[in-house]
Amino acid sequence: MPKIEEAQPKYLQIAHYIRDQILRGDLRPGDEVPSERQLAADWNVSRPTAARSLEALSHQGLVEKRQGSGTYVRRLEVNRRARELYGRAKQTGKIYTPGEYAVITSAGWLEAPDYVAEALSLAPGTRAVHRRRVTKDESGPIALSTSWFGADVAEHAPKLLDPDRIREGTLMYIEGMTGRQGSYAEDRMCARLATEEELADLELVSGSAVLIVHHAVYDLRDRPLEFAEATYPPGRWAFEHGYPIG
Repeated sequence: MPKIEEAQPKYLQIAHYIRDQILRGDLRPGDEVPSERQLAADWNVSRPTAARSLEALSHQGLVEKRQGSGTYVRRLEVNRRARELYGRAKQTGKIYTPGEYAVITSAGWLEAPDYVAEALSLAPGTRAVHRRRVTKDESGPIALSTSWFGADVAEHAPKLLDPDRIREGTLMYIEGMTGRQGSYAEDRMCARLATEEELADLELVSGSAVLIVHHAVYDLRDRPLEFAEATYPPGRWAFEHGYPIG
């Protein structure tokens, strides 16, 4: 019979909490993370447990210990996934970290491609609202994405049709305008060669491979709220949860 998994060890719970802060951008490269003493006091654990959590973060390549100084966030090139963006938006009211910004390259009604219509439970050939954006930081383009919304969402959320940024993020905006709360999301990922348009937007050389993520968000009644296709350049990595073996 299947078994209910036991709760994660305390040191991993602490490590995952700090890791999420790093991936959301709440802790930036060069920021000092809490010391063993502070973690032990904040989480009511022993010093060895706190030390083990910092060691786990170090093994994951997220932090580095500086002798006689402390433990600091390393400079990372990370593809922040939707879950990190949502977490930051809910906590801070802003979806992007300092230095990041999005340029909306197009917005409005278009006939939804078949795979988009299927994801949004629309009839083939149905028009839907799209928002296409290029996300950048000081290094240049870091992601290209297009979000799609059915008419049932768009009629209550007029900003989706405007080429201006929605600072709190589209999902937070949609939840506020429609009263429909995002309940869960599903991601599907693959890699392929970039199209000519993607090469231009992400400033890549011909023949570059990209990571593609299809992201669907559903409300509490399992109705689709948003479908997004995101394209990430090579050379950046996406963090995944660890899991037990055996």
